[in-house]
Amino acid sequence: MIAFGLFEGPAWLLAKFYDFTHNYILAVSLIAFVVMLLTAPLQLKATKGMLEMQRLQPELRKLQQEHRGDRQKLNEEMMKLYQQHKVNPLASCFPLLLQFPVFIIMFQVLHGLTEKLEGREGFPGFTPEFIGSSTELYQSLVGRTEMIDWGIDLAKTPLNAMSNSFGEGVLYGLLVIALGALYFVQQRMVAARATMSPTMSATQQKIMQYLPVVFAVFLVFYLTGLVIYYMAQAVFRIGLQWYITKRFYAGEQSLGRQAQAAGERAREMAKADGGGGGLFAQAKRDLAAAKGDAPKGNARTGRPAPAGAASKRVTPPKNKPTPSGRVTRPPSTGRSAKPGRPTPPKKSS
Repeated sequence: MIAFGLFEGPAWLLAKFYDFTHNYILAVSLIAFVVMLLTAPLQLKATKGMLEMQRLQPELRKLQQEHRGDRQKLNEEMMKLYQQHKVNPLASCFPLLLQFPVFIIMFQVLHGLTEKLEGREGFPGFTPEFIGSSTELYQSLVGRTEMIDWGIDLAKTPLNAMSNSFGEGVLYGLLVIALGALYFVQQRMVAARATMSPTMSATQQKIMQYLPVVFAVFLVFYLTGLVIYYMAQAVFRIGLQWYITKRFYAGEQSLGRQAQAAGERAREMAKADGGGGGLFAQAKRDLAAAKGDAPKGNARTGRPAPAGAASKRVTPPKNKPTPSGRVTRPPSTGRSAKPGRPTPPKKSS
């Protein structure tokens, strides 16, 4: 019943938007805008929290150096630093955690509107779920086999459309390409103002930046209604990213500029501490240390051993008796005698 209520609310809102627009695409786009309006404050708060965390990176690097061998003490000092600056390290995760349940809800709502009850007499087509039978949206879909507006069937997947015929599939393929292009523009806006994290390599940064573009490709397997939904959200996000740039990065003393400068200092500290702080680089150093191939000195940081440090090389002790009872002496460096042979006495004048 609880799950049914989660789907019933968005479906009711979608039906209200259809009453107003009489257009499936506009109704889906409007509900996408509503979702983004509700989550935008969380996104702004998460962005601010992320920048505040980035501004603390030099202090975090210092703590990591001071408590390198004491993980518990390091965690305690980090928590004190967060509390002192009133920073929540998990704040940036909330918008990401919301995306998956919202995806599930919209997936179920759109599938419910185009649900077909196989074998039911008199209803060979859709039998919409989650909405009342008296709504205009229900009456427009019940008994039908398509959900078409502007020449696009929202009840069909792009993959099925492209499989049926090339001419029909071109339009659906262009929708997926357009969604990928919108995601690309959005990620370029983020990358233009982002500073590389000292704990993440350049390759990892690129992967994180372009994962949404890859996600757009996978939408060929889902209903076209979901593609329309995410296209509307992508347009809203581009506007939101523009607002974030203006709000947090305007001026040299803005929070974003301070975070960028702090991230640069932290990255320089990471390089000075061991040639980079990427996860792959760290794993490589740990593997080299485990195999005994690490350079002399600190295996984790790559620093050379300090001058005068004791060597692990073991040399045989001098003047130690041999099993035969004779005393072994180090070979002489002189040219007058060979090891093991007595030196002849000098002649008197």
